[in-house]
Amino acid sequence: METQYGIITAKRSEYELRDLLVVPHKNKGLVVSHPAFGSNYFSINISEMKKDYSHPQTGKEINFKAPTTSESVSAAAYDFGNLAKPQIFDPRWLQLGYIVRTSEGVFANPPKGAQGNPITDENVLKVFLTSDRKVNGIYLLDNDFGFAPYETFRQGTQDCDSFCEGGLARILEHIENKTAEKLREISSPKFYKKGVNVFNFDKSKEPALRVASLYSDRDFGRNRLDVDGDGWFGDNNGYAFGVCEDA
Repeated sequence: METQYGIITAKRSEYELRDLLVVPHKNKGLVVSHPAFGSNYFSINISEMKKDYSHPQTGKEINFKAPTTSESVSAAAYDFGNLAKPQIFDPRWLQLGYIVRTSEGVFANPPKGAQGNPITDENVLKVFLTSDRKVNGIYLLDNDFGFAPYETFRQGTQDCDSFCEGGLARILEHIENKTAEKLREISSPKFYKKGVNVFNFDKSKEPALRVASLYSDRDFGRNRLDVDGDGWFGDNNGYAFGVCEDA
C-alpha cells in the first residue's frame, strides 16, 4: 500500500497526546513527532521523547528516540514553507543532531560507546574511515554516521548550491549524491534570498561534541539560512523532531 505522507492527528489517548508527521526518507516513510519537541536544550528534548505517548489513531503506547541529522533534514524538508520554516526556523532553530568537530574534519551522528554516550575520541572515530566507505570525497557509514574533511566544504556566506554540494551538507543529509537535495530544498532562494551562512565548524585541537542547528537569520529578515556547528547561546530554545520507534 502506498505510504500516505502528512500529519496524523490524535483522536484518543491513554497516555499523553502527540500528533505524528509522516515524511519521505530514504525511499520509505519516516514517522516523527508533530510538533517537534521543544523549545529547550537538546538533552532535555531527548528526555521528553523518552516519555510514554499514545499513537493518535490506535491509542497504543509509542515512544520516540533522538533523530539523526539525516532524519531531522527529511522531517524539516517536508512542506518546509508551511511547516518547519514558520514553526521552527523563523522563531527559533532546529537541532539536527550530534556532530564532533575534530582536527581534520567533522563527524556527524557518531556511534555510541558502552555507556550510551556519543564517542568523541578522534582516533577511535577515524578507525571507521576505510576506503570502501568513501563516496565523492566524504565517508558514509552505517546508522547515518559520516565524516567530511574540512577541505570538502567551506564556511561563511555562500549560495545554496555551494552549500549543498559541500561535504558538510552531504554528511548531514547522509547522501551519496554530489548534492544534498533535501537541504537544497530547505536552503532554496525561494525561502532564503540572501543565501546560506555556515559557521562554528572550525578545526578543533581537542574533539568537540556539539549539536548542529539550522535557523533563519533574524538579522537578515529571515532571508538567510544559518548553519551553526556550535548551537546558539546554549541552544536552550531549540526544537528537535523525535523519531517514532513503534511506527
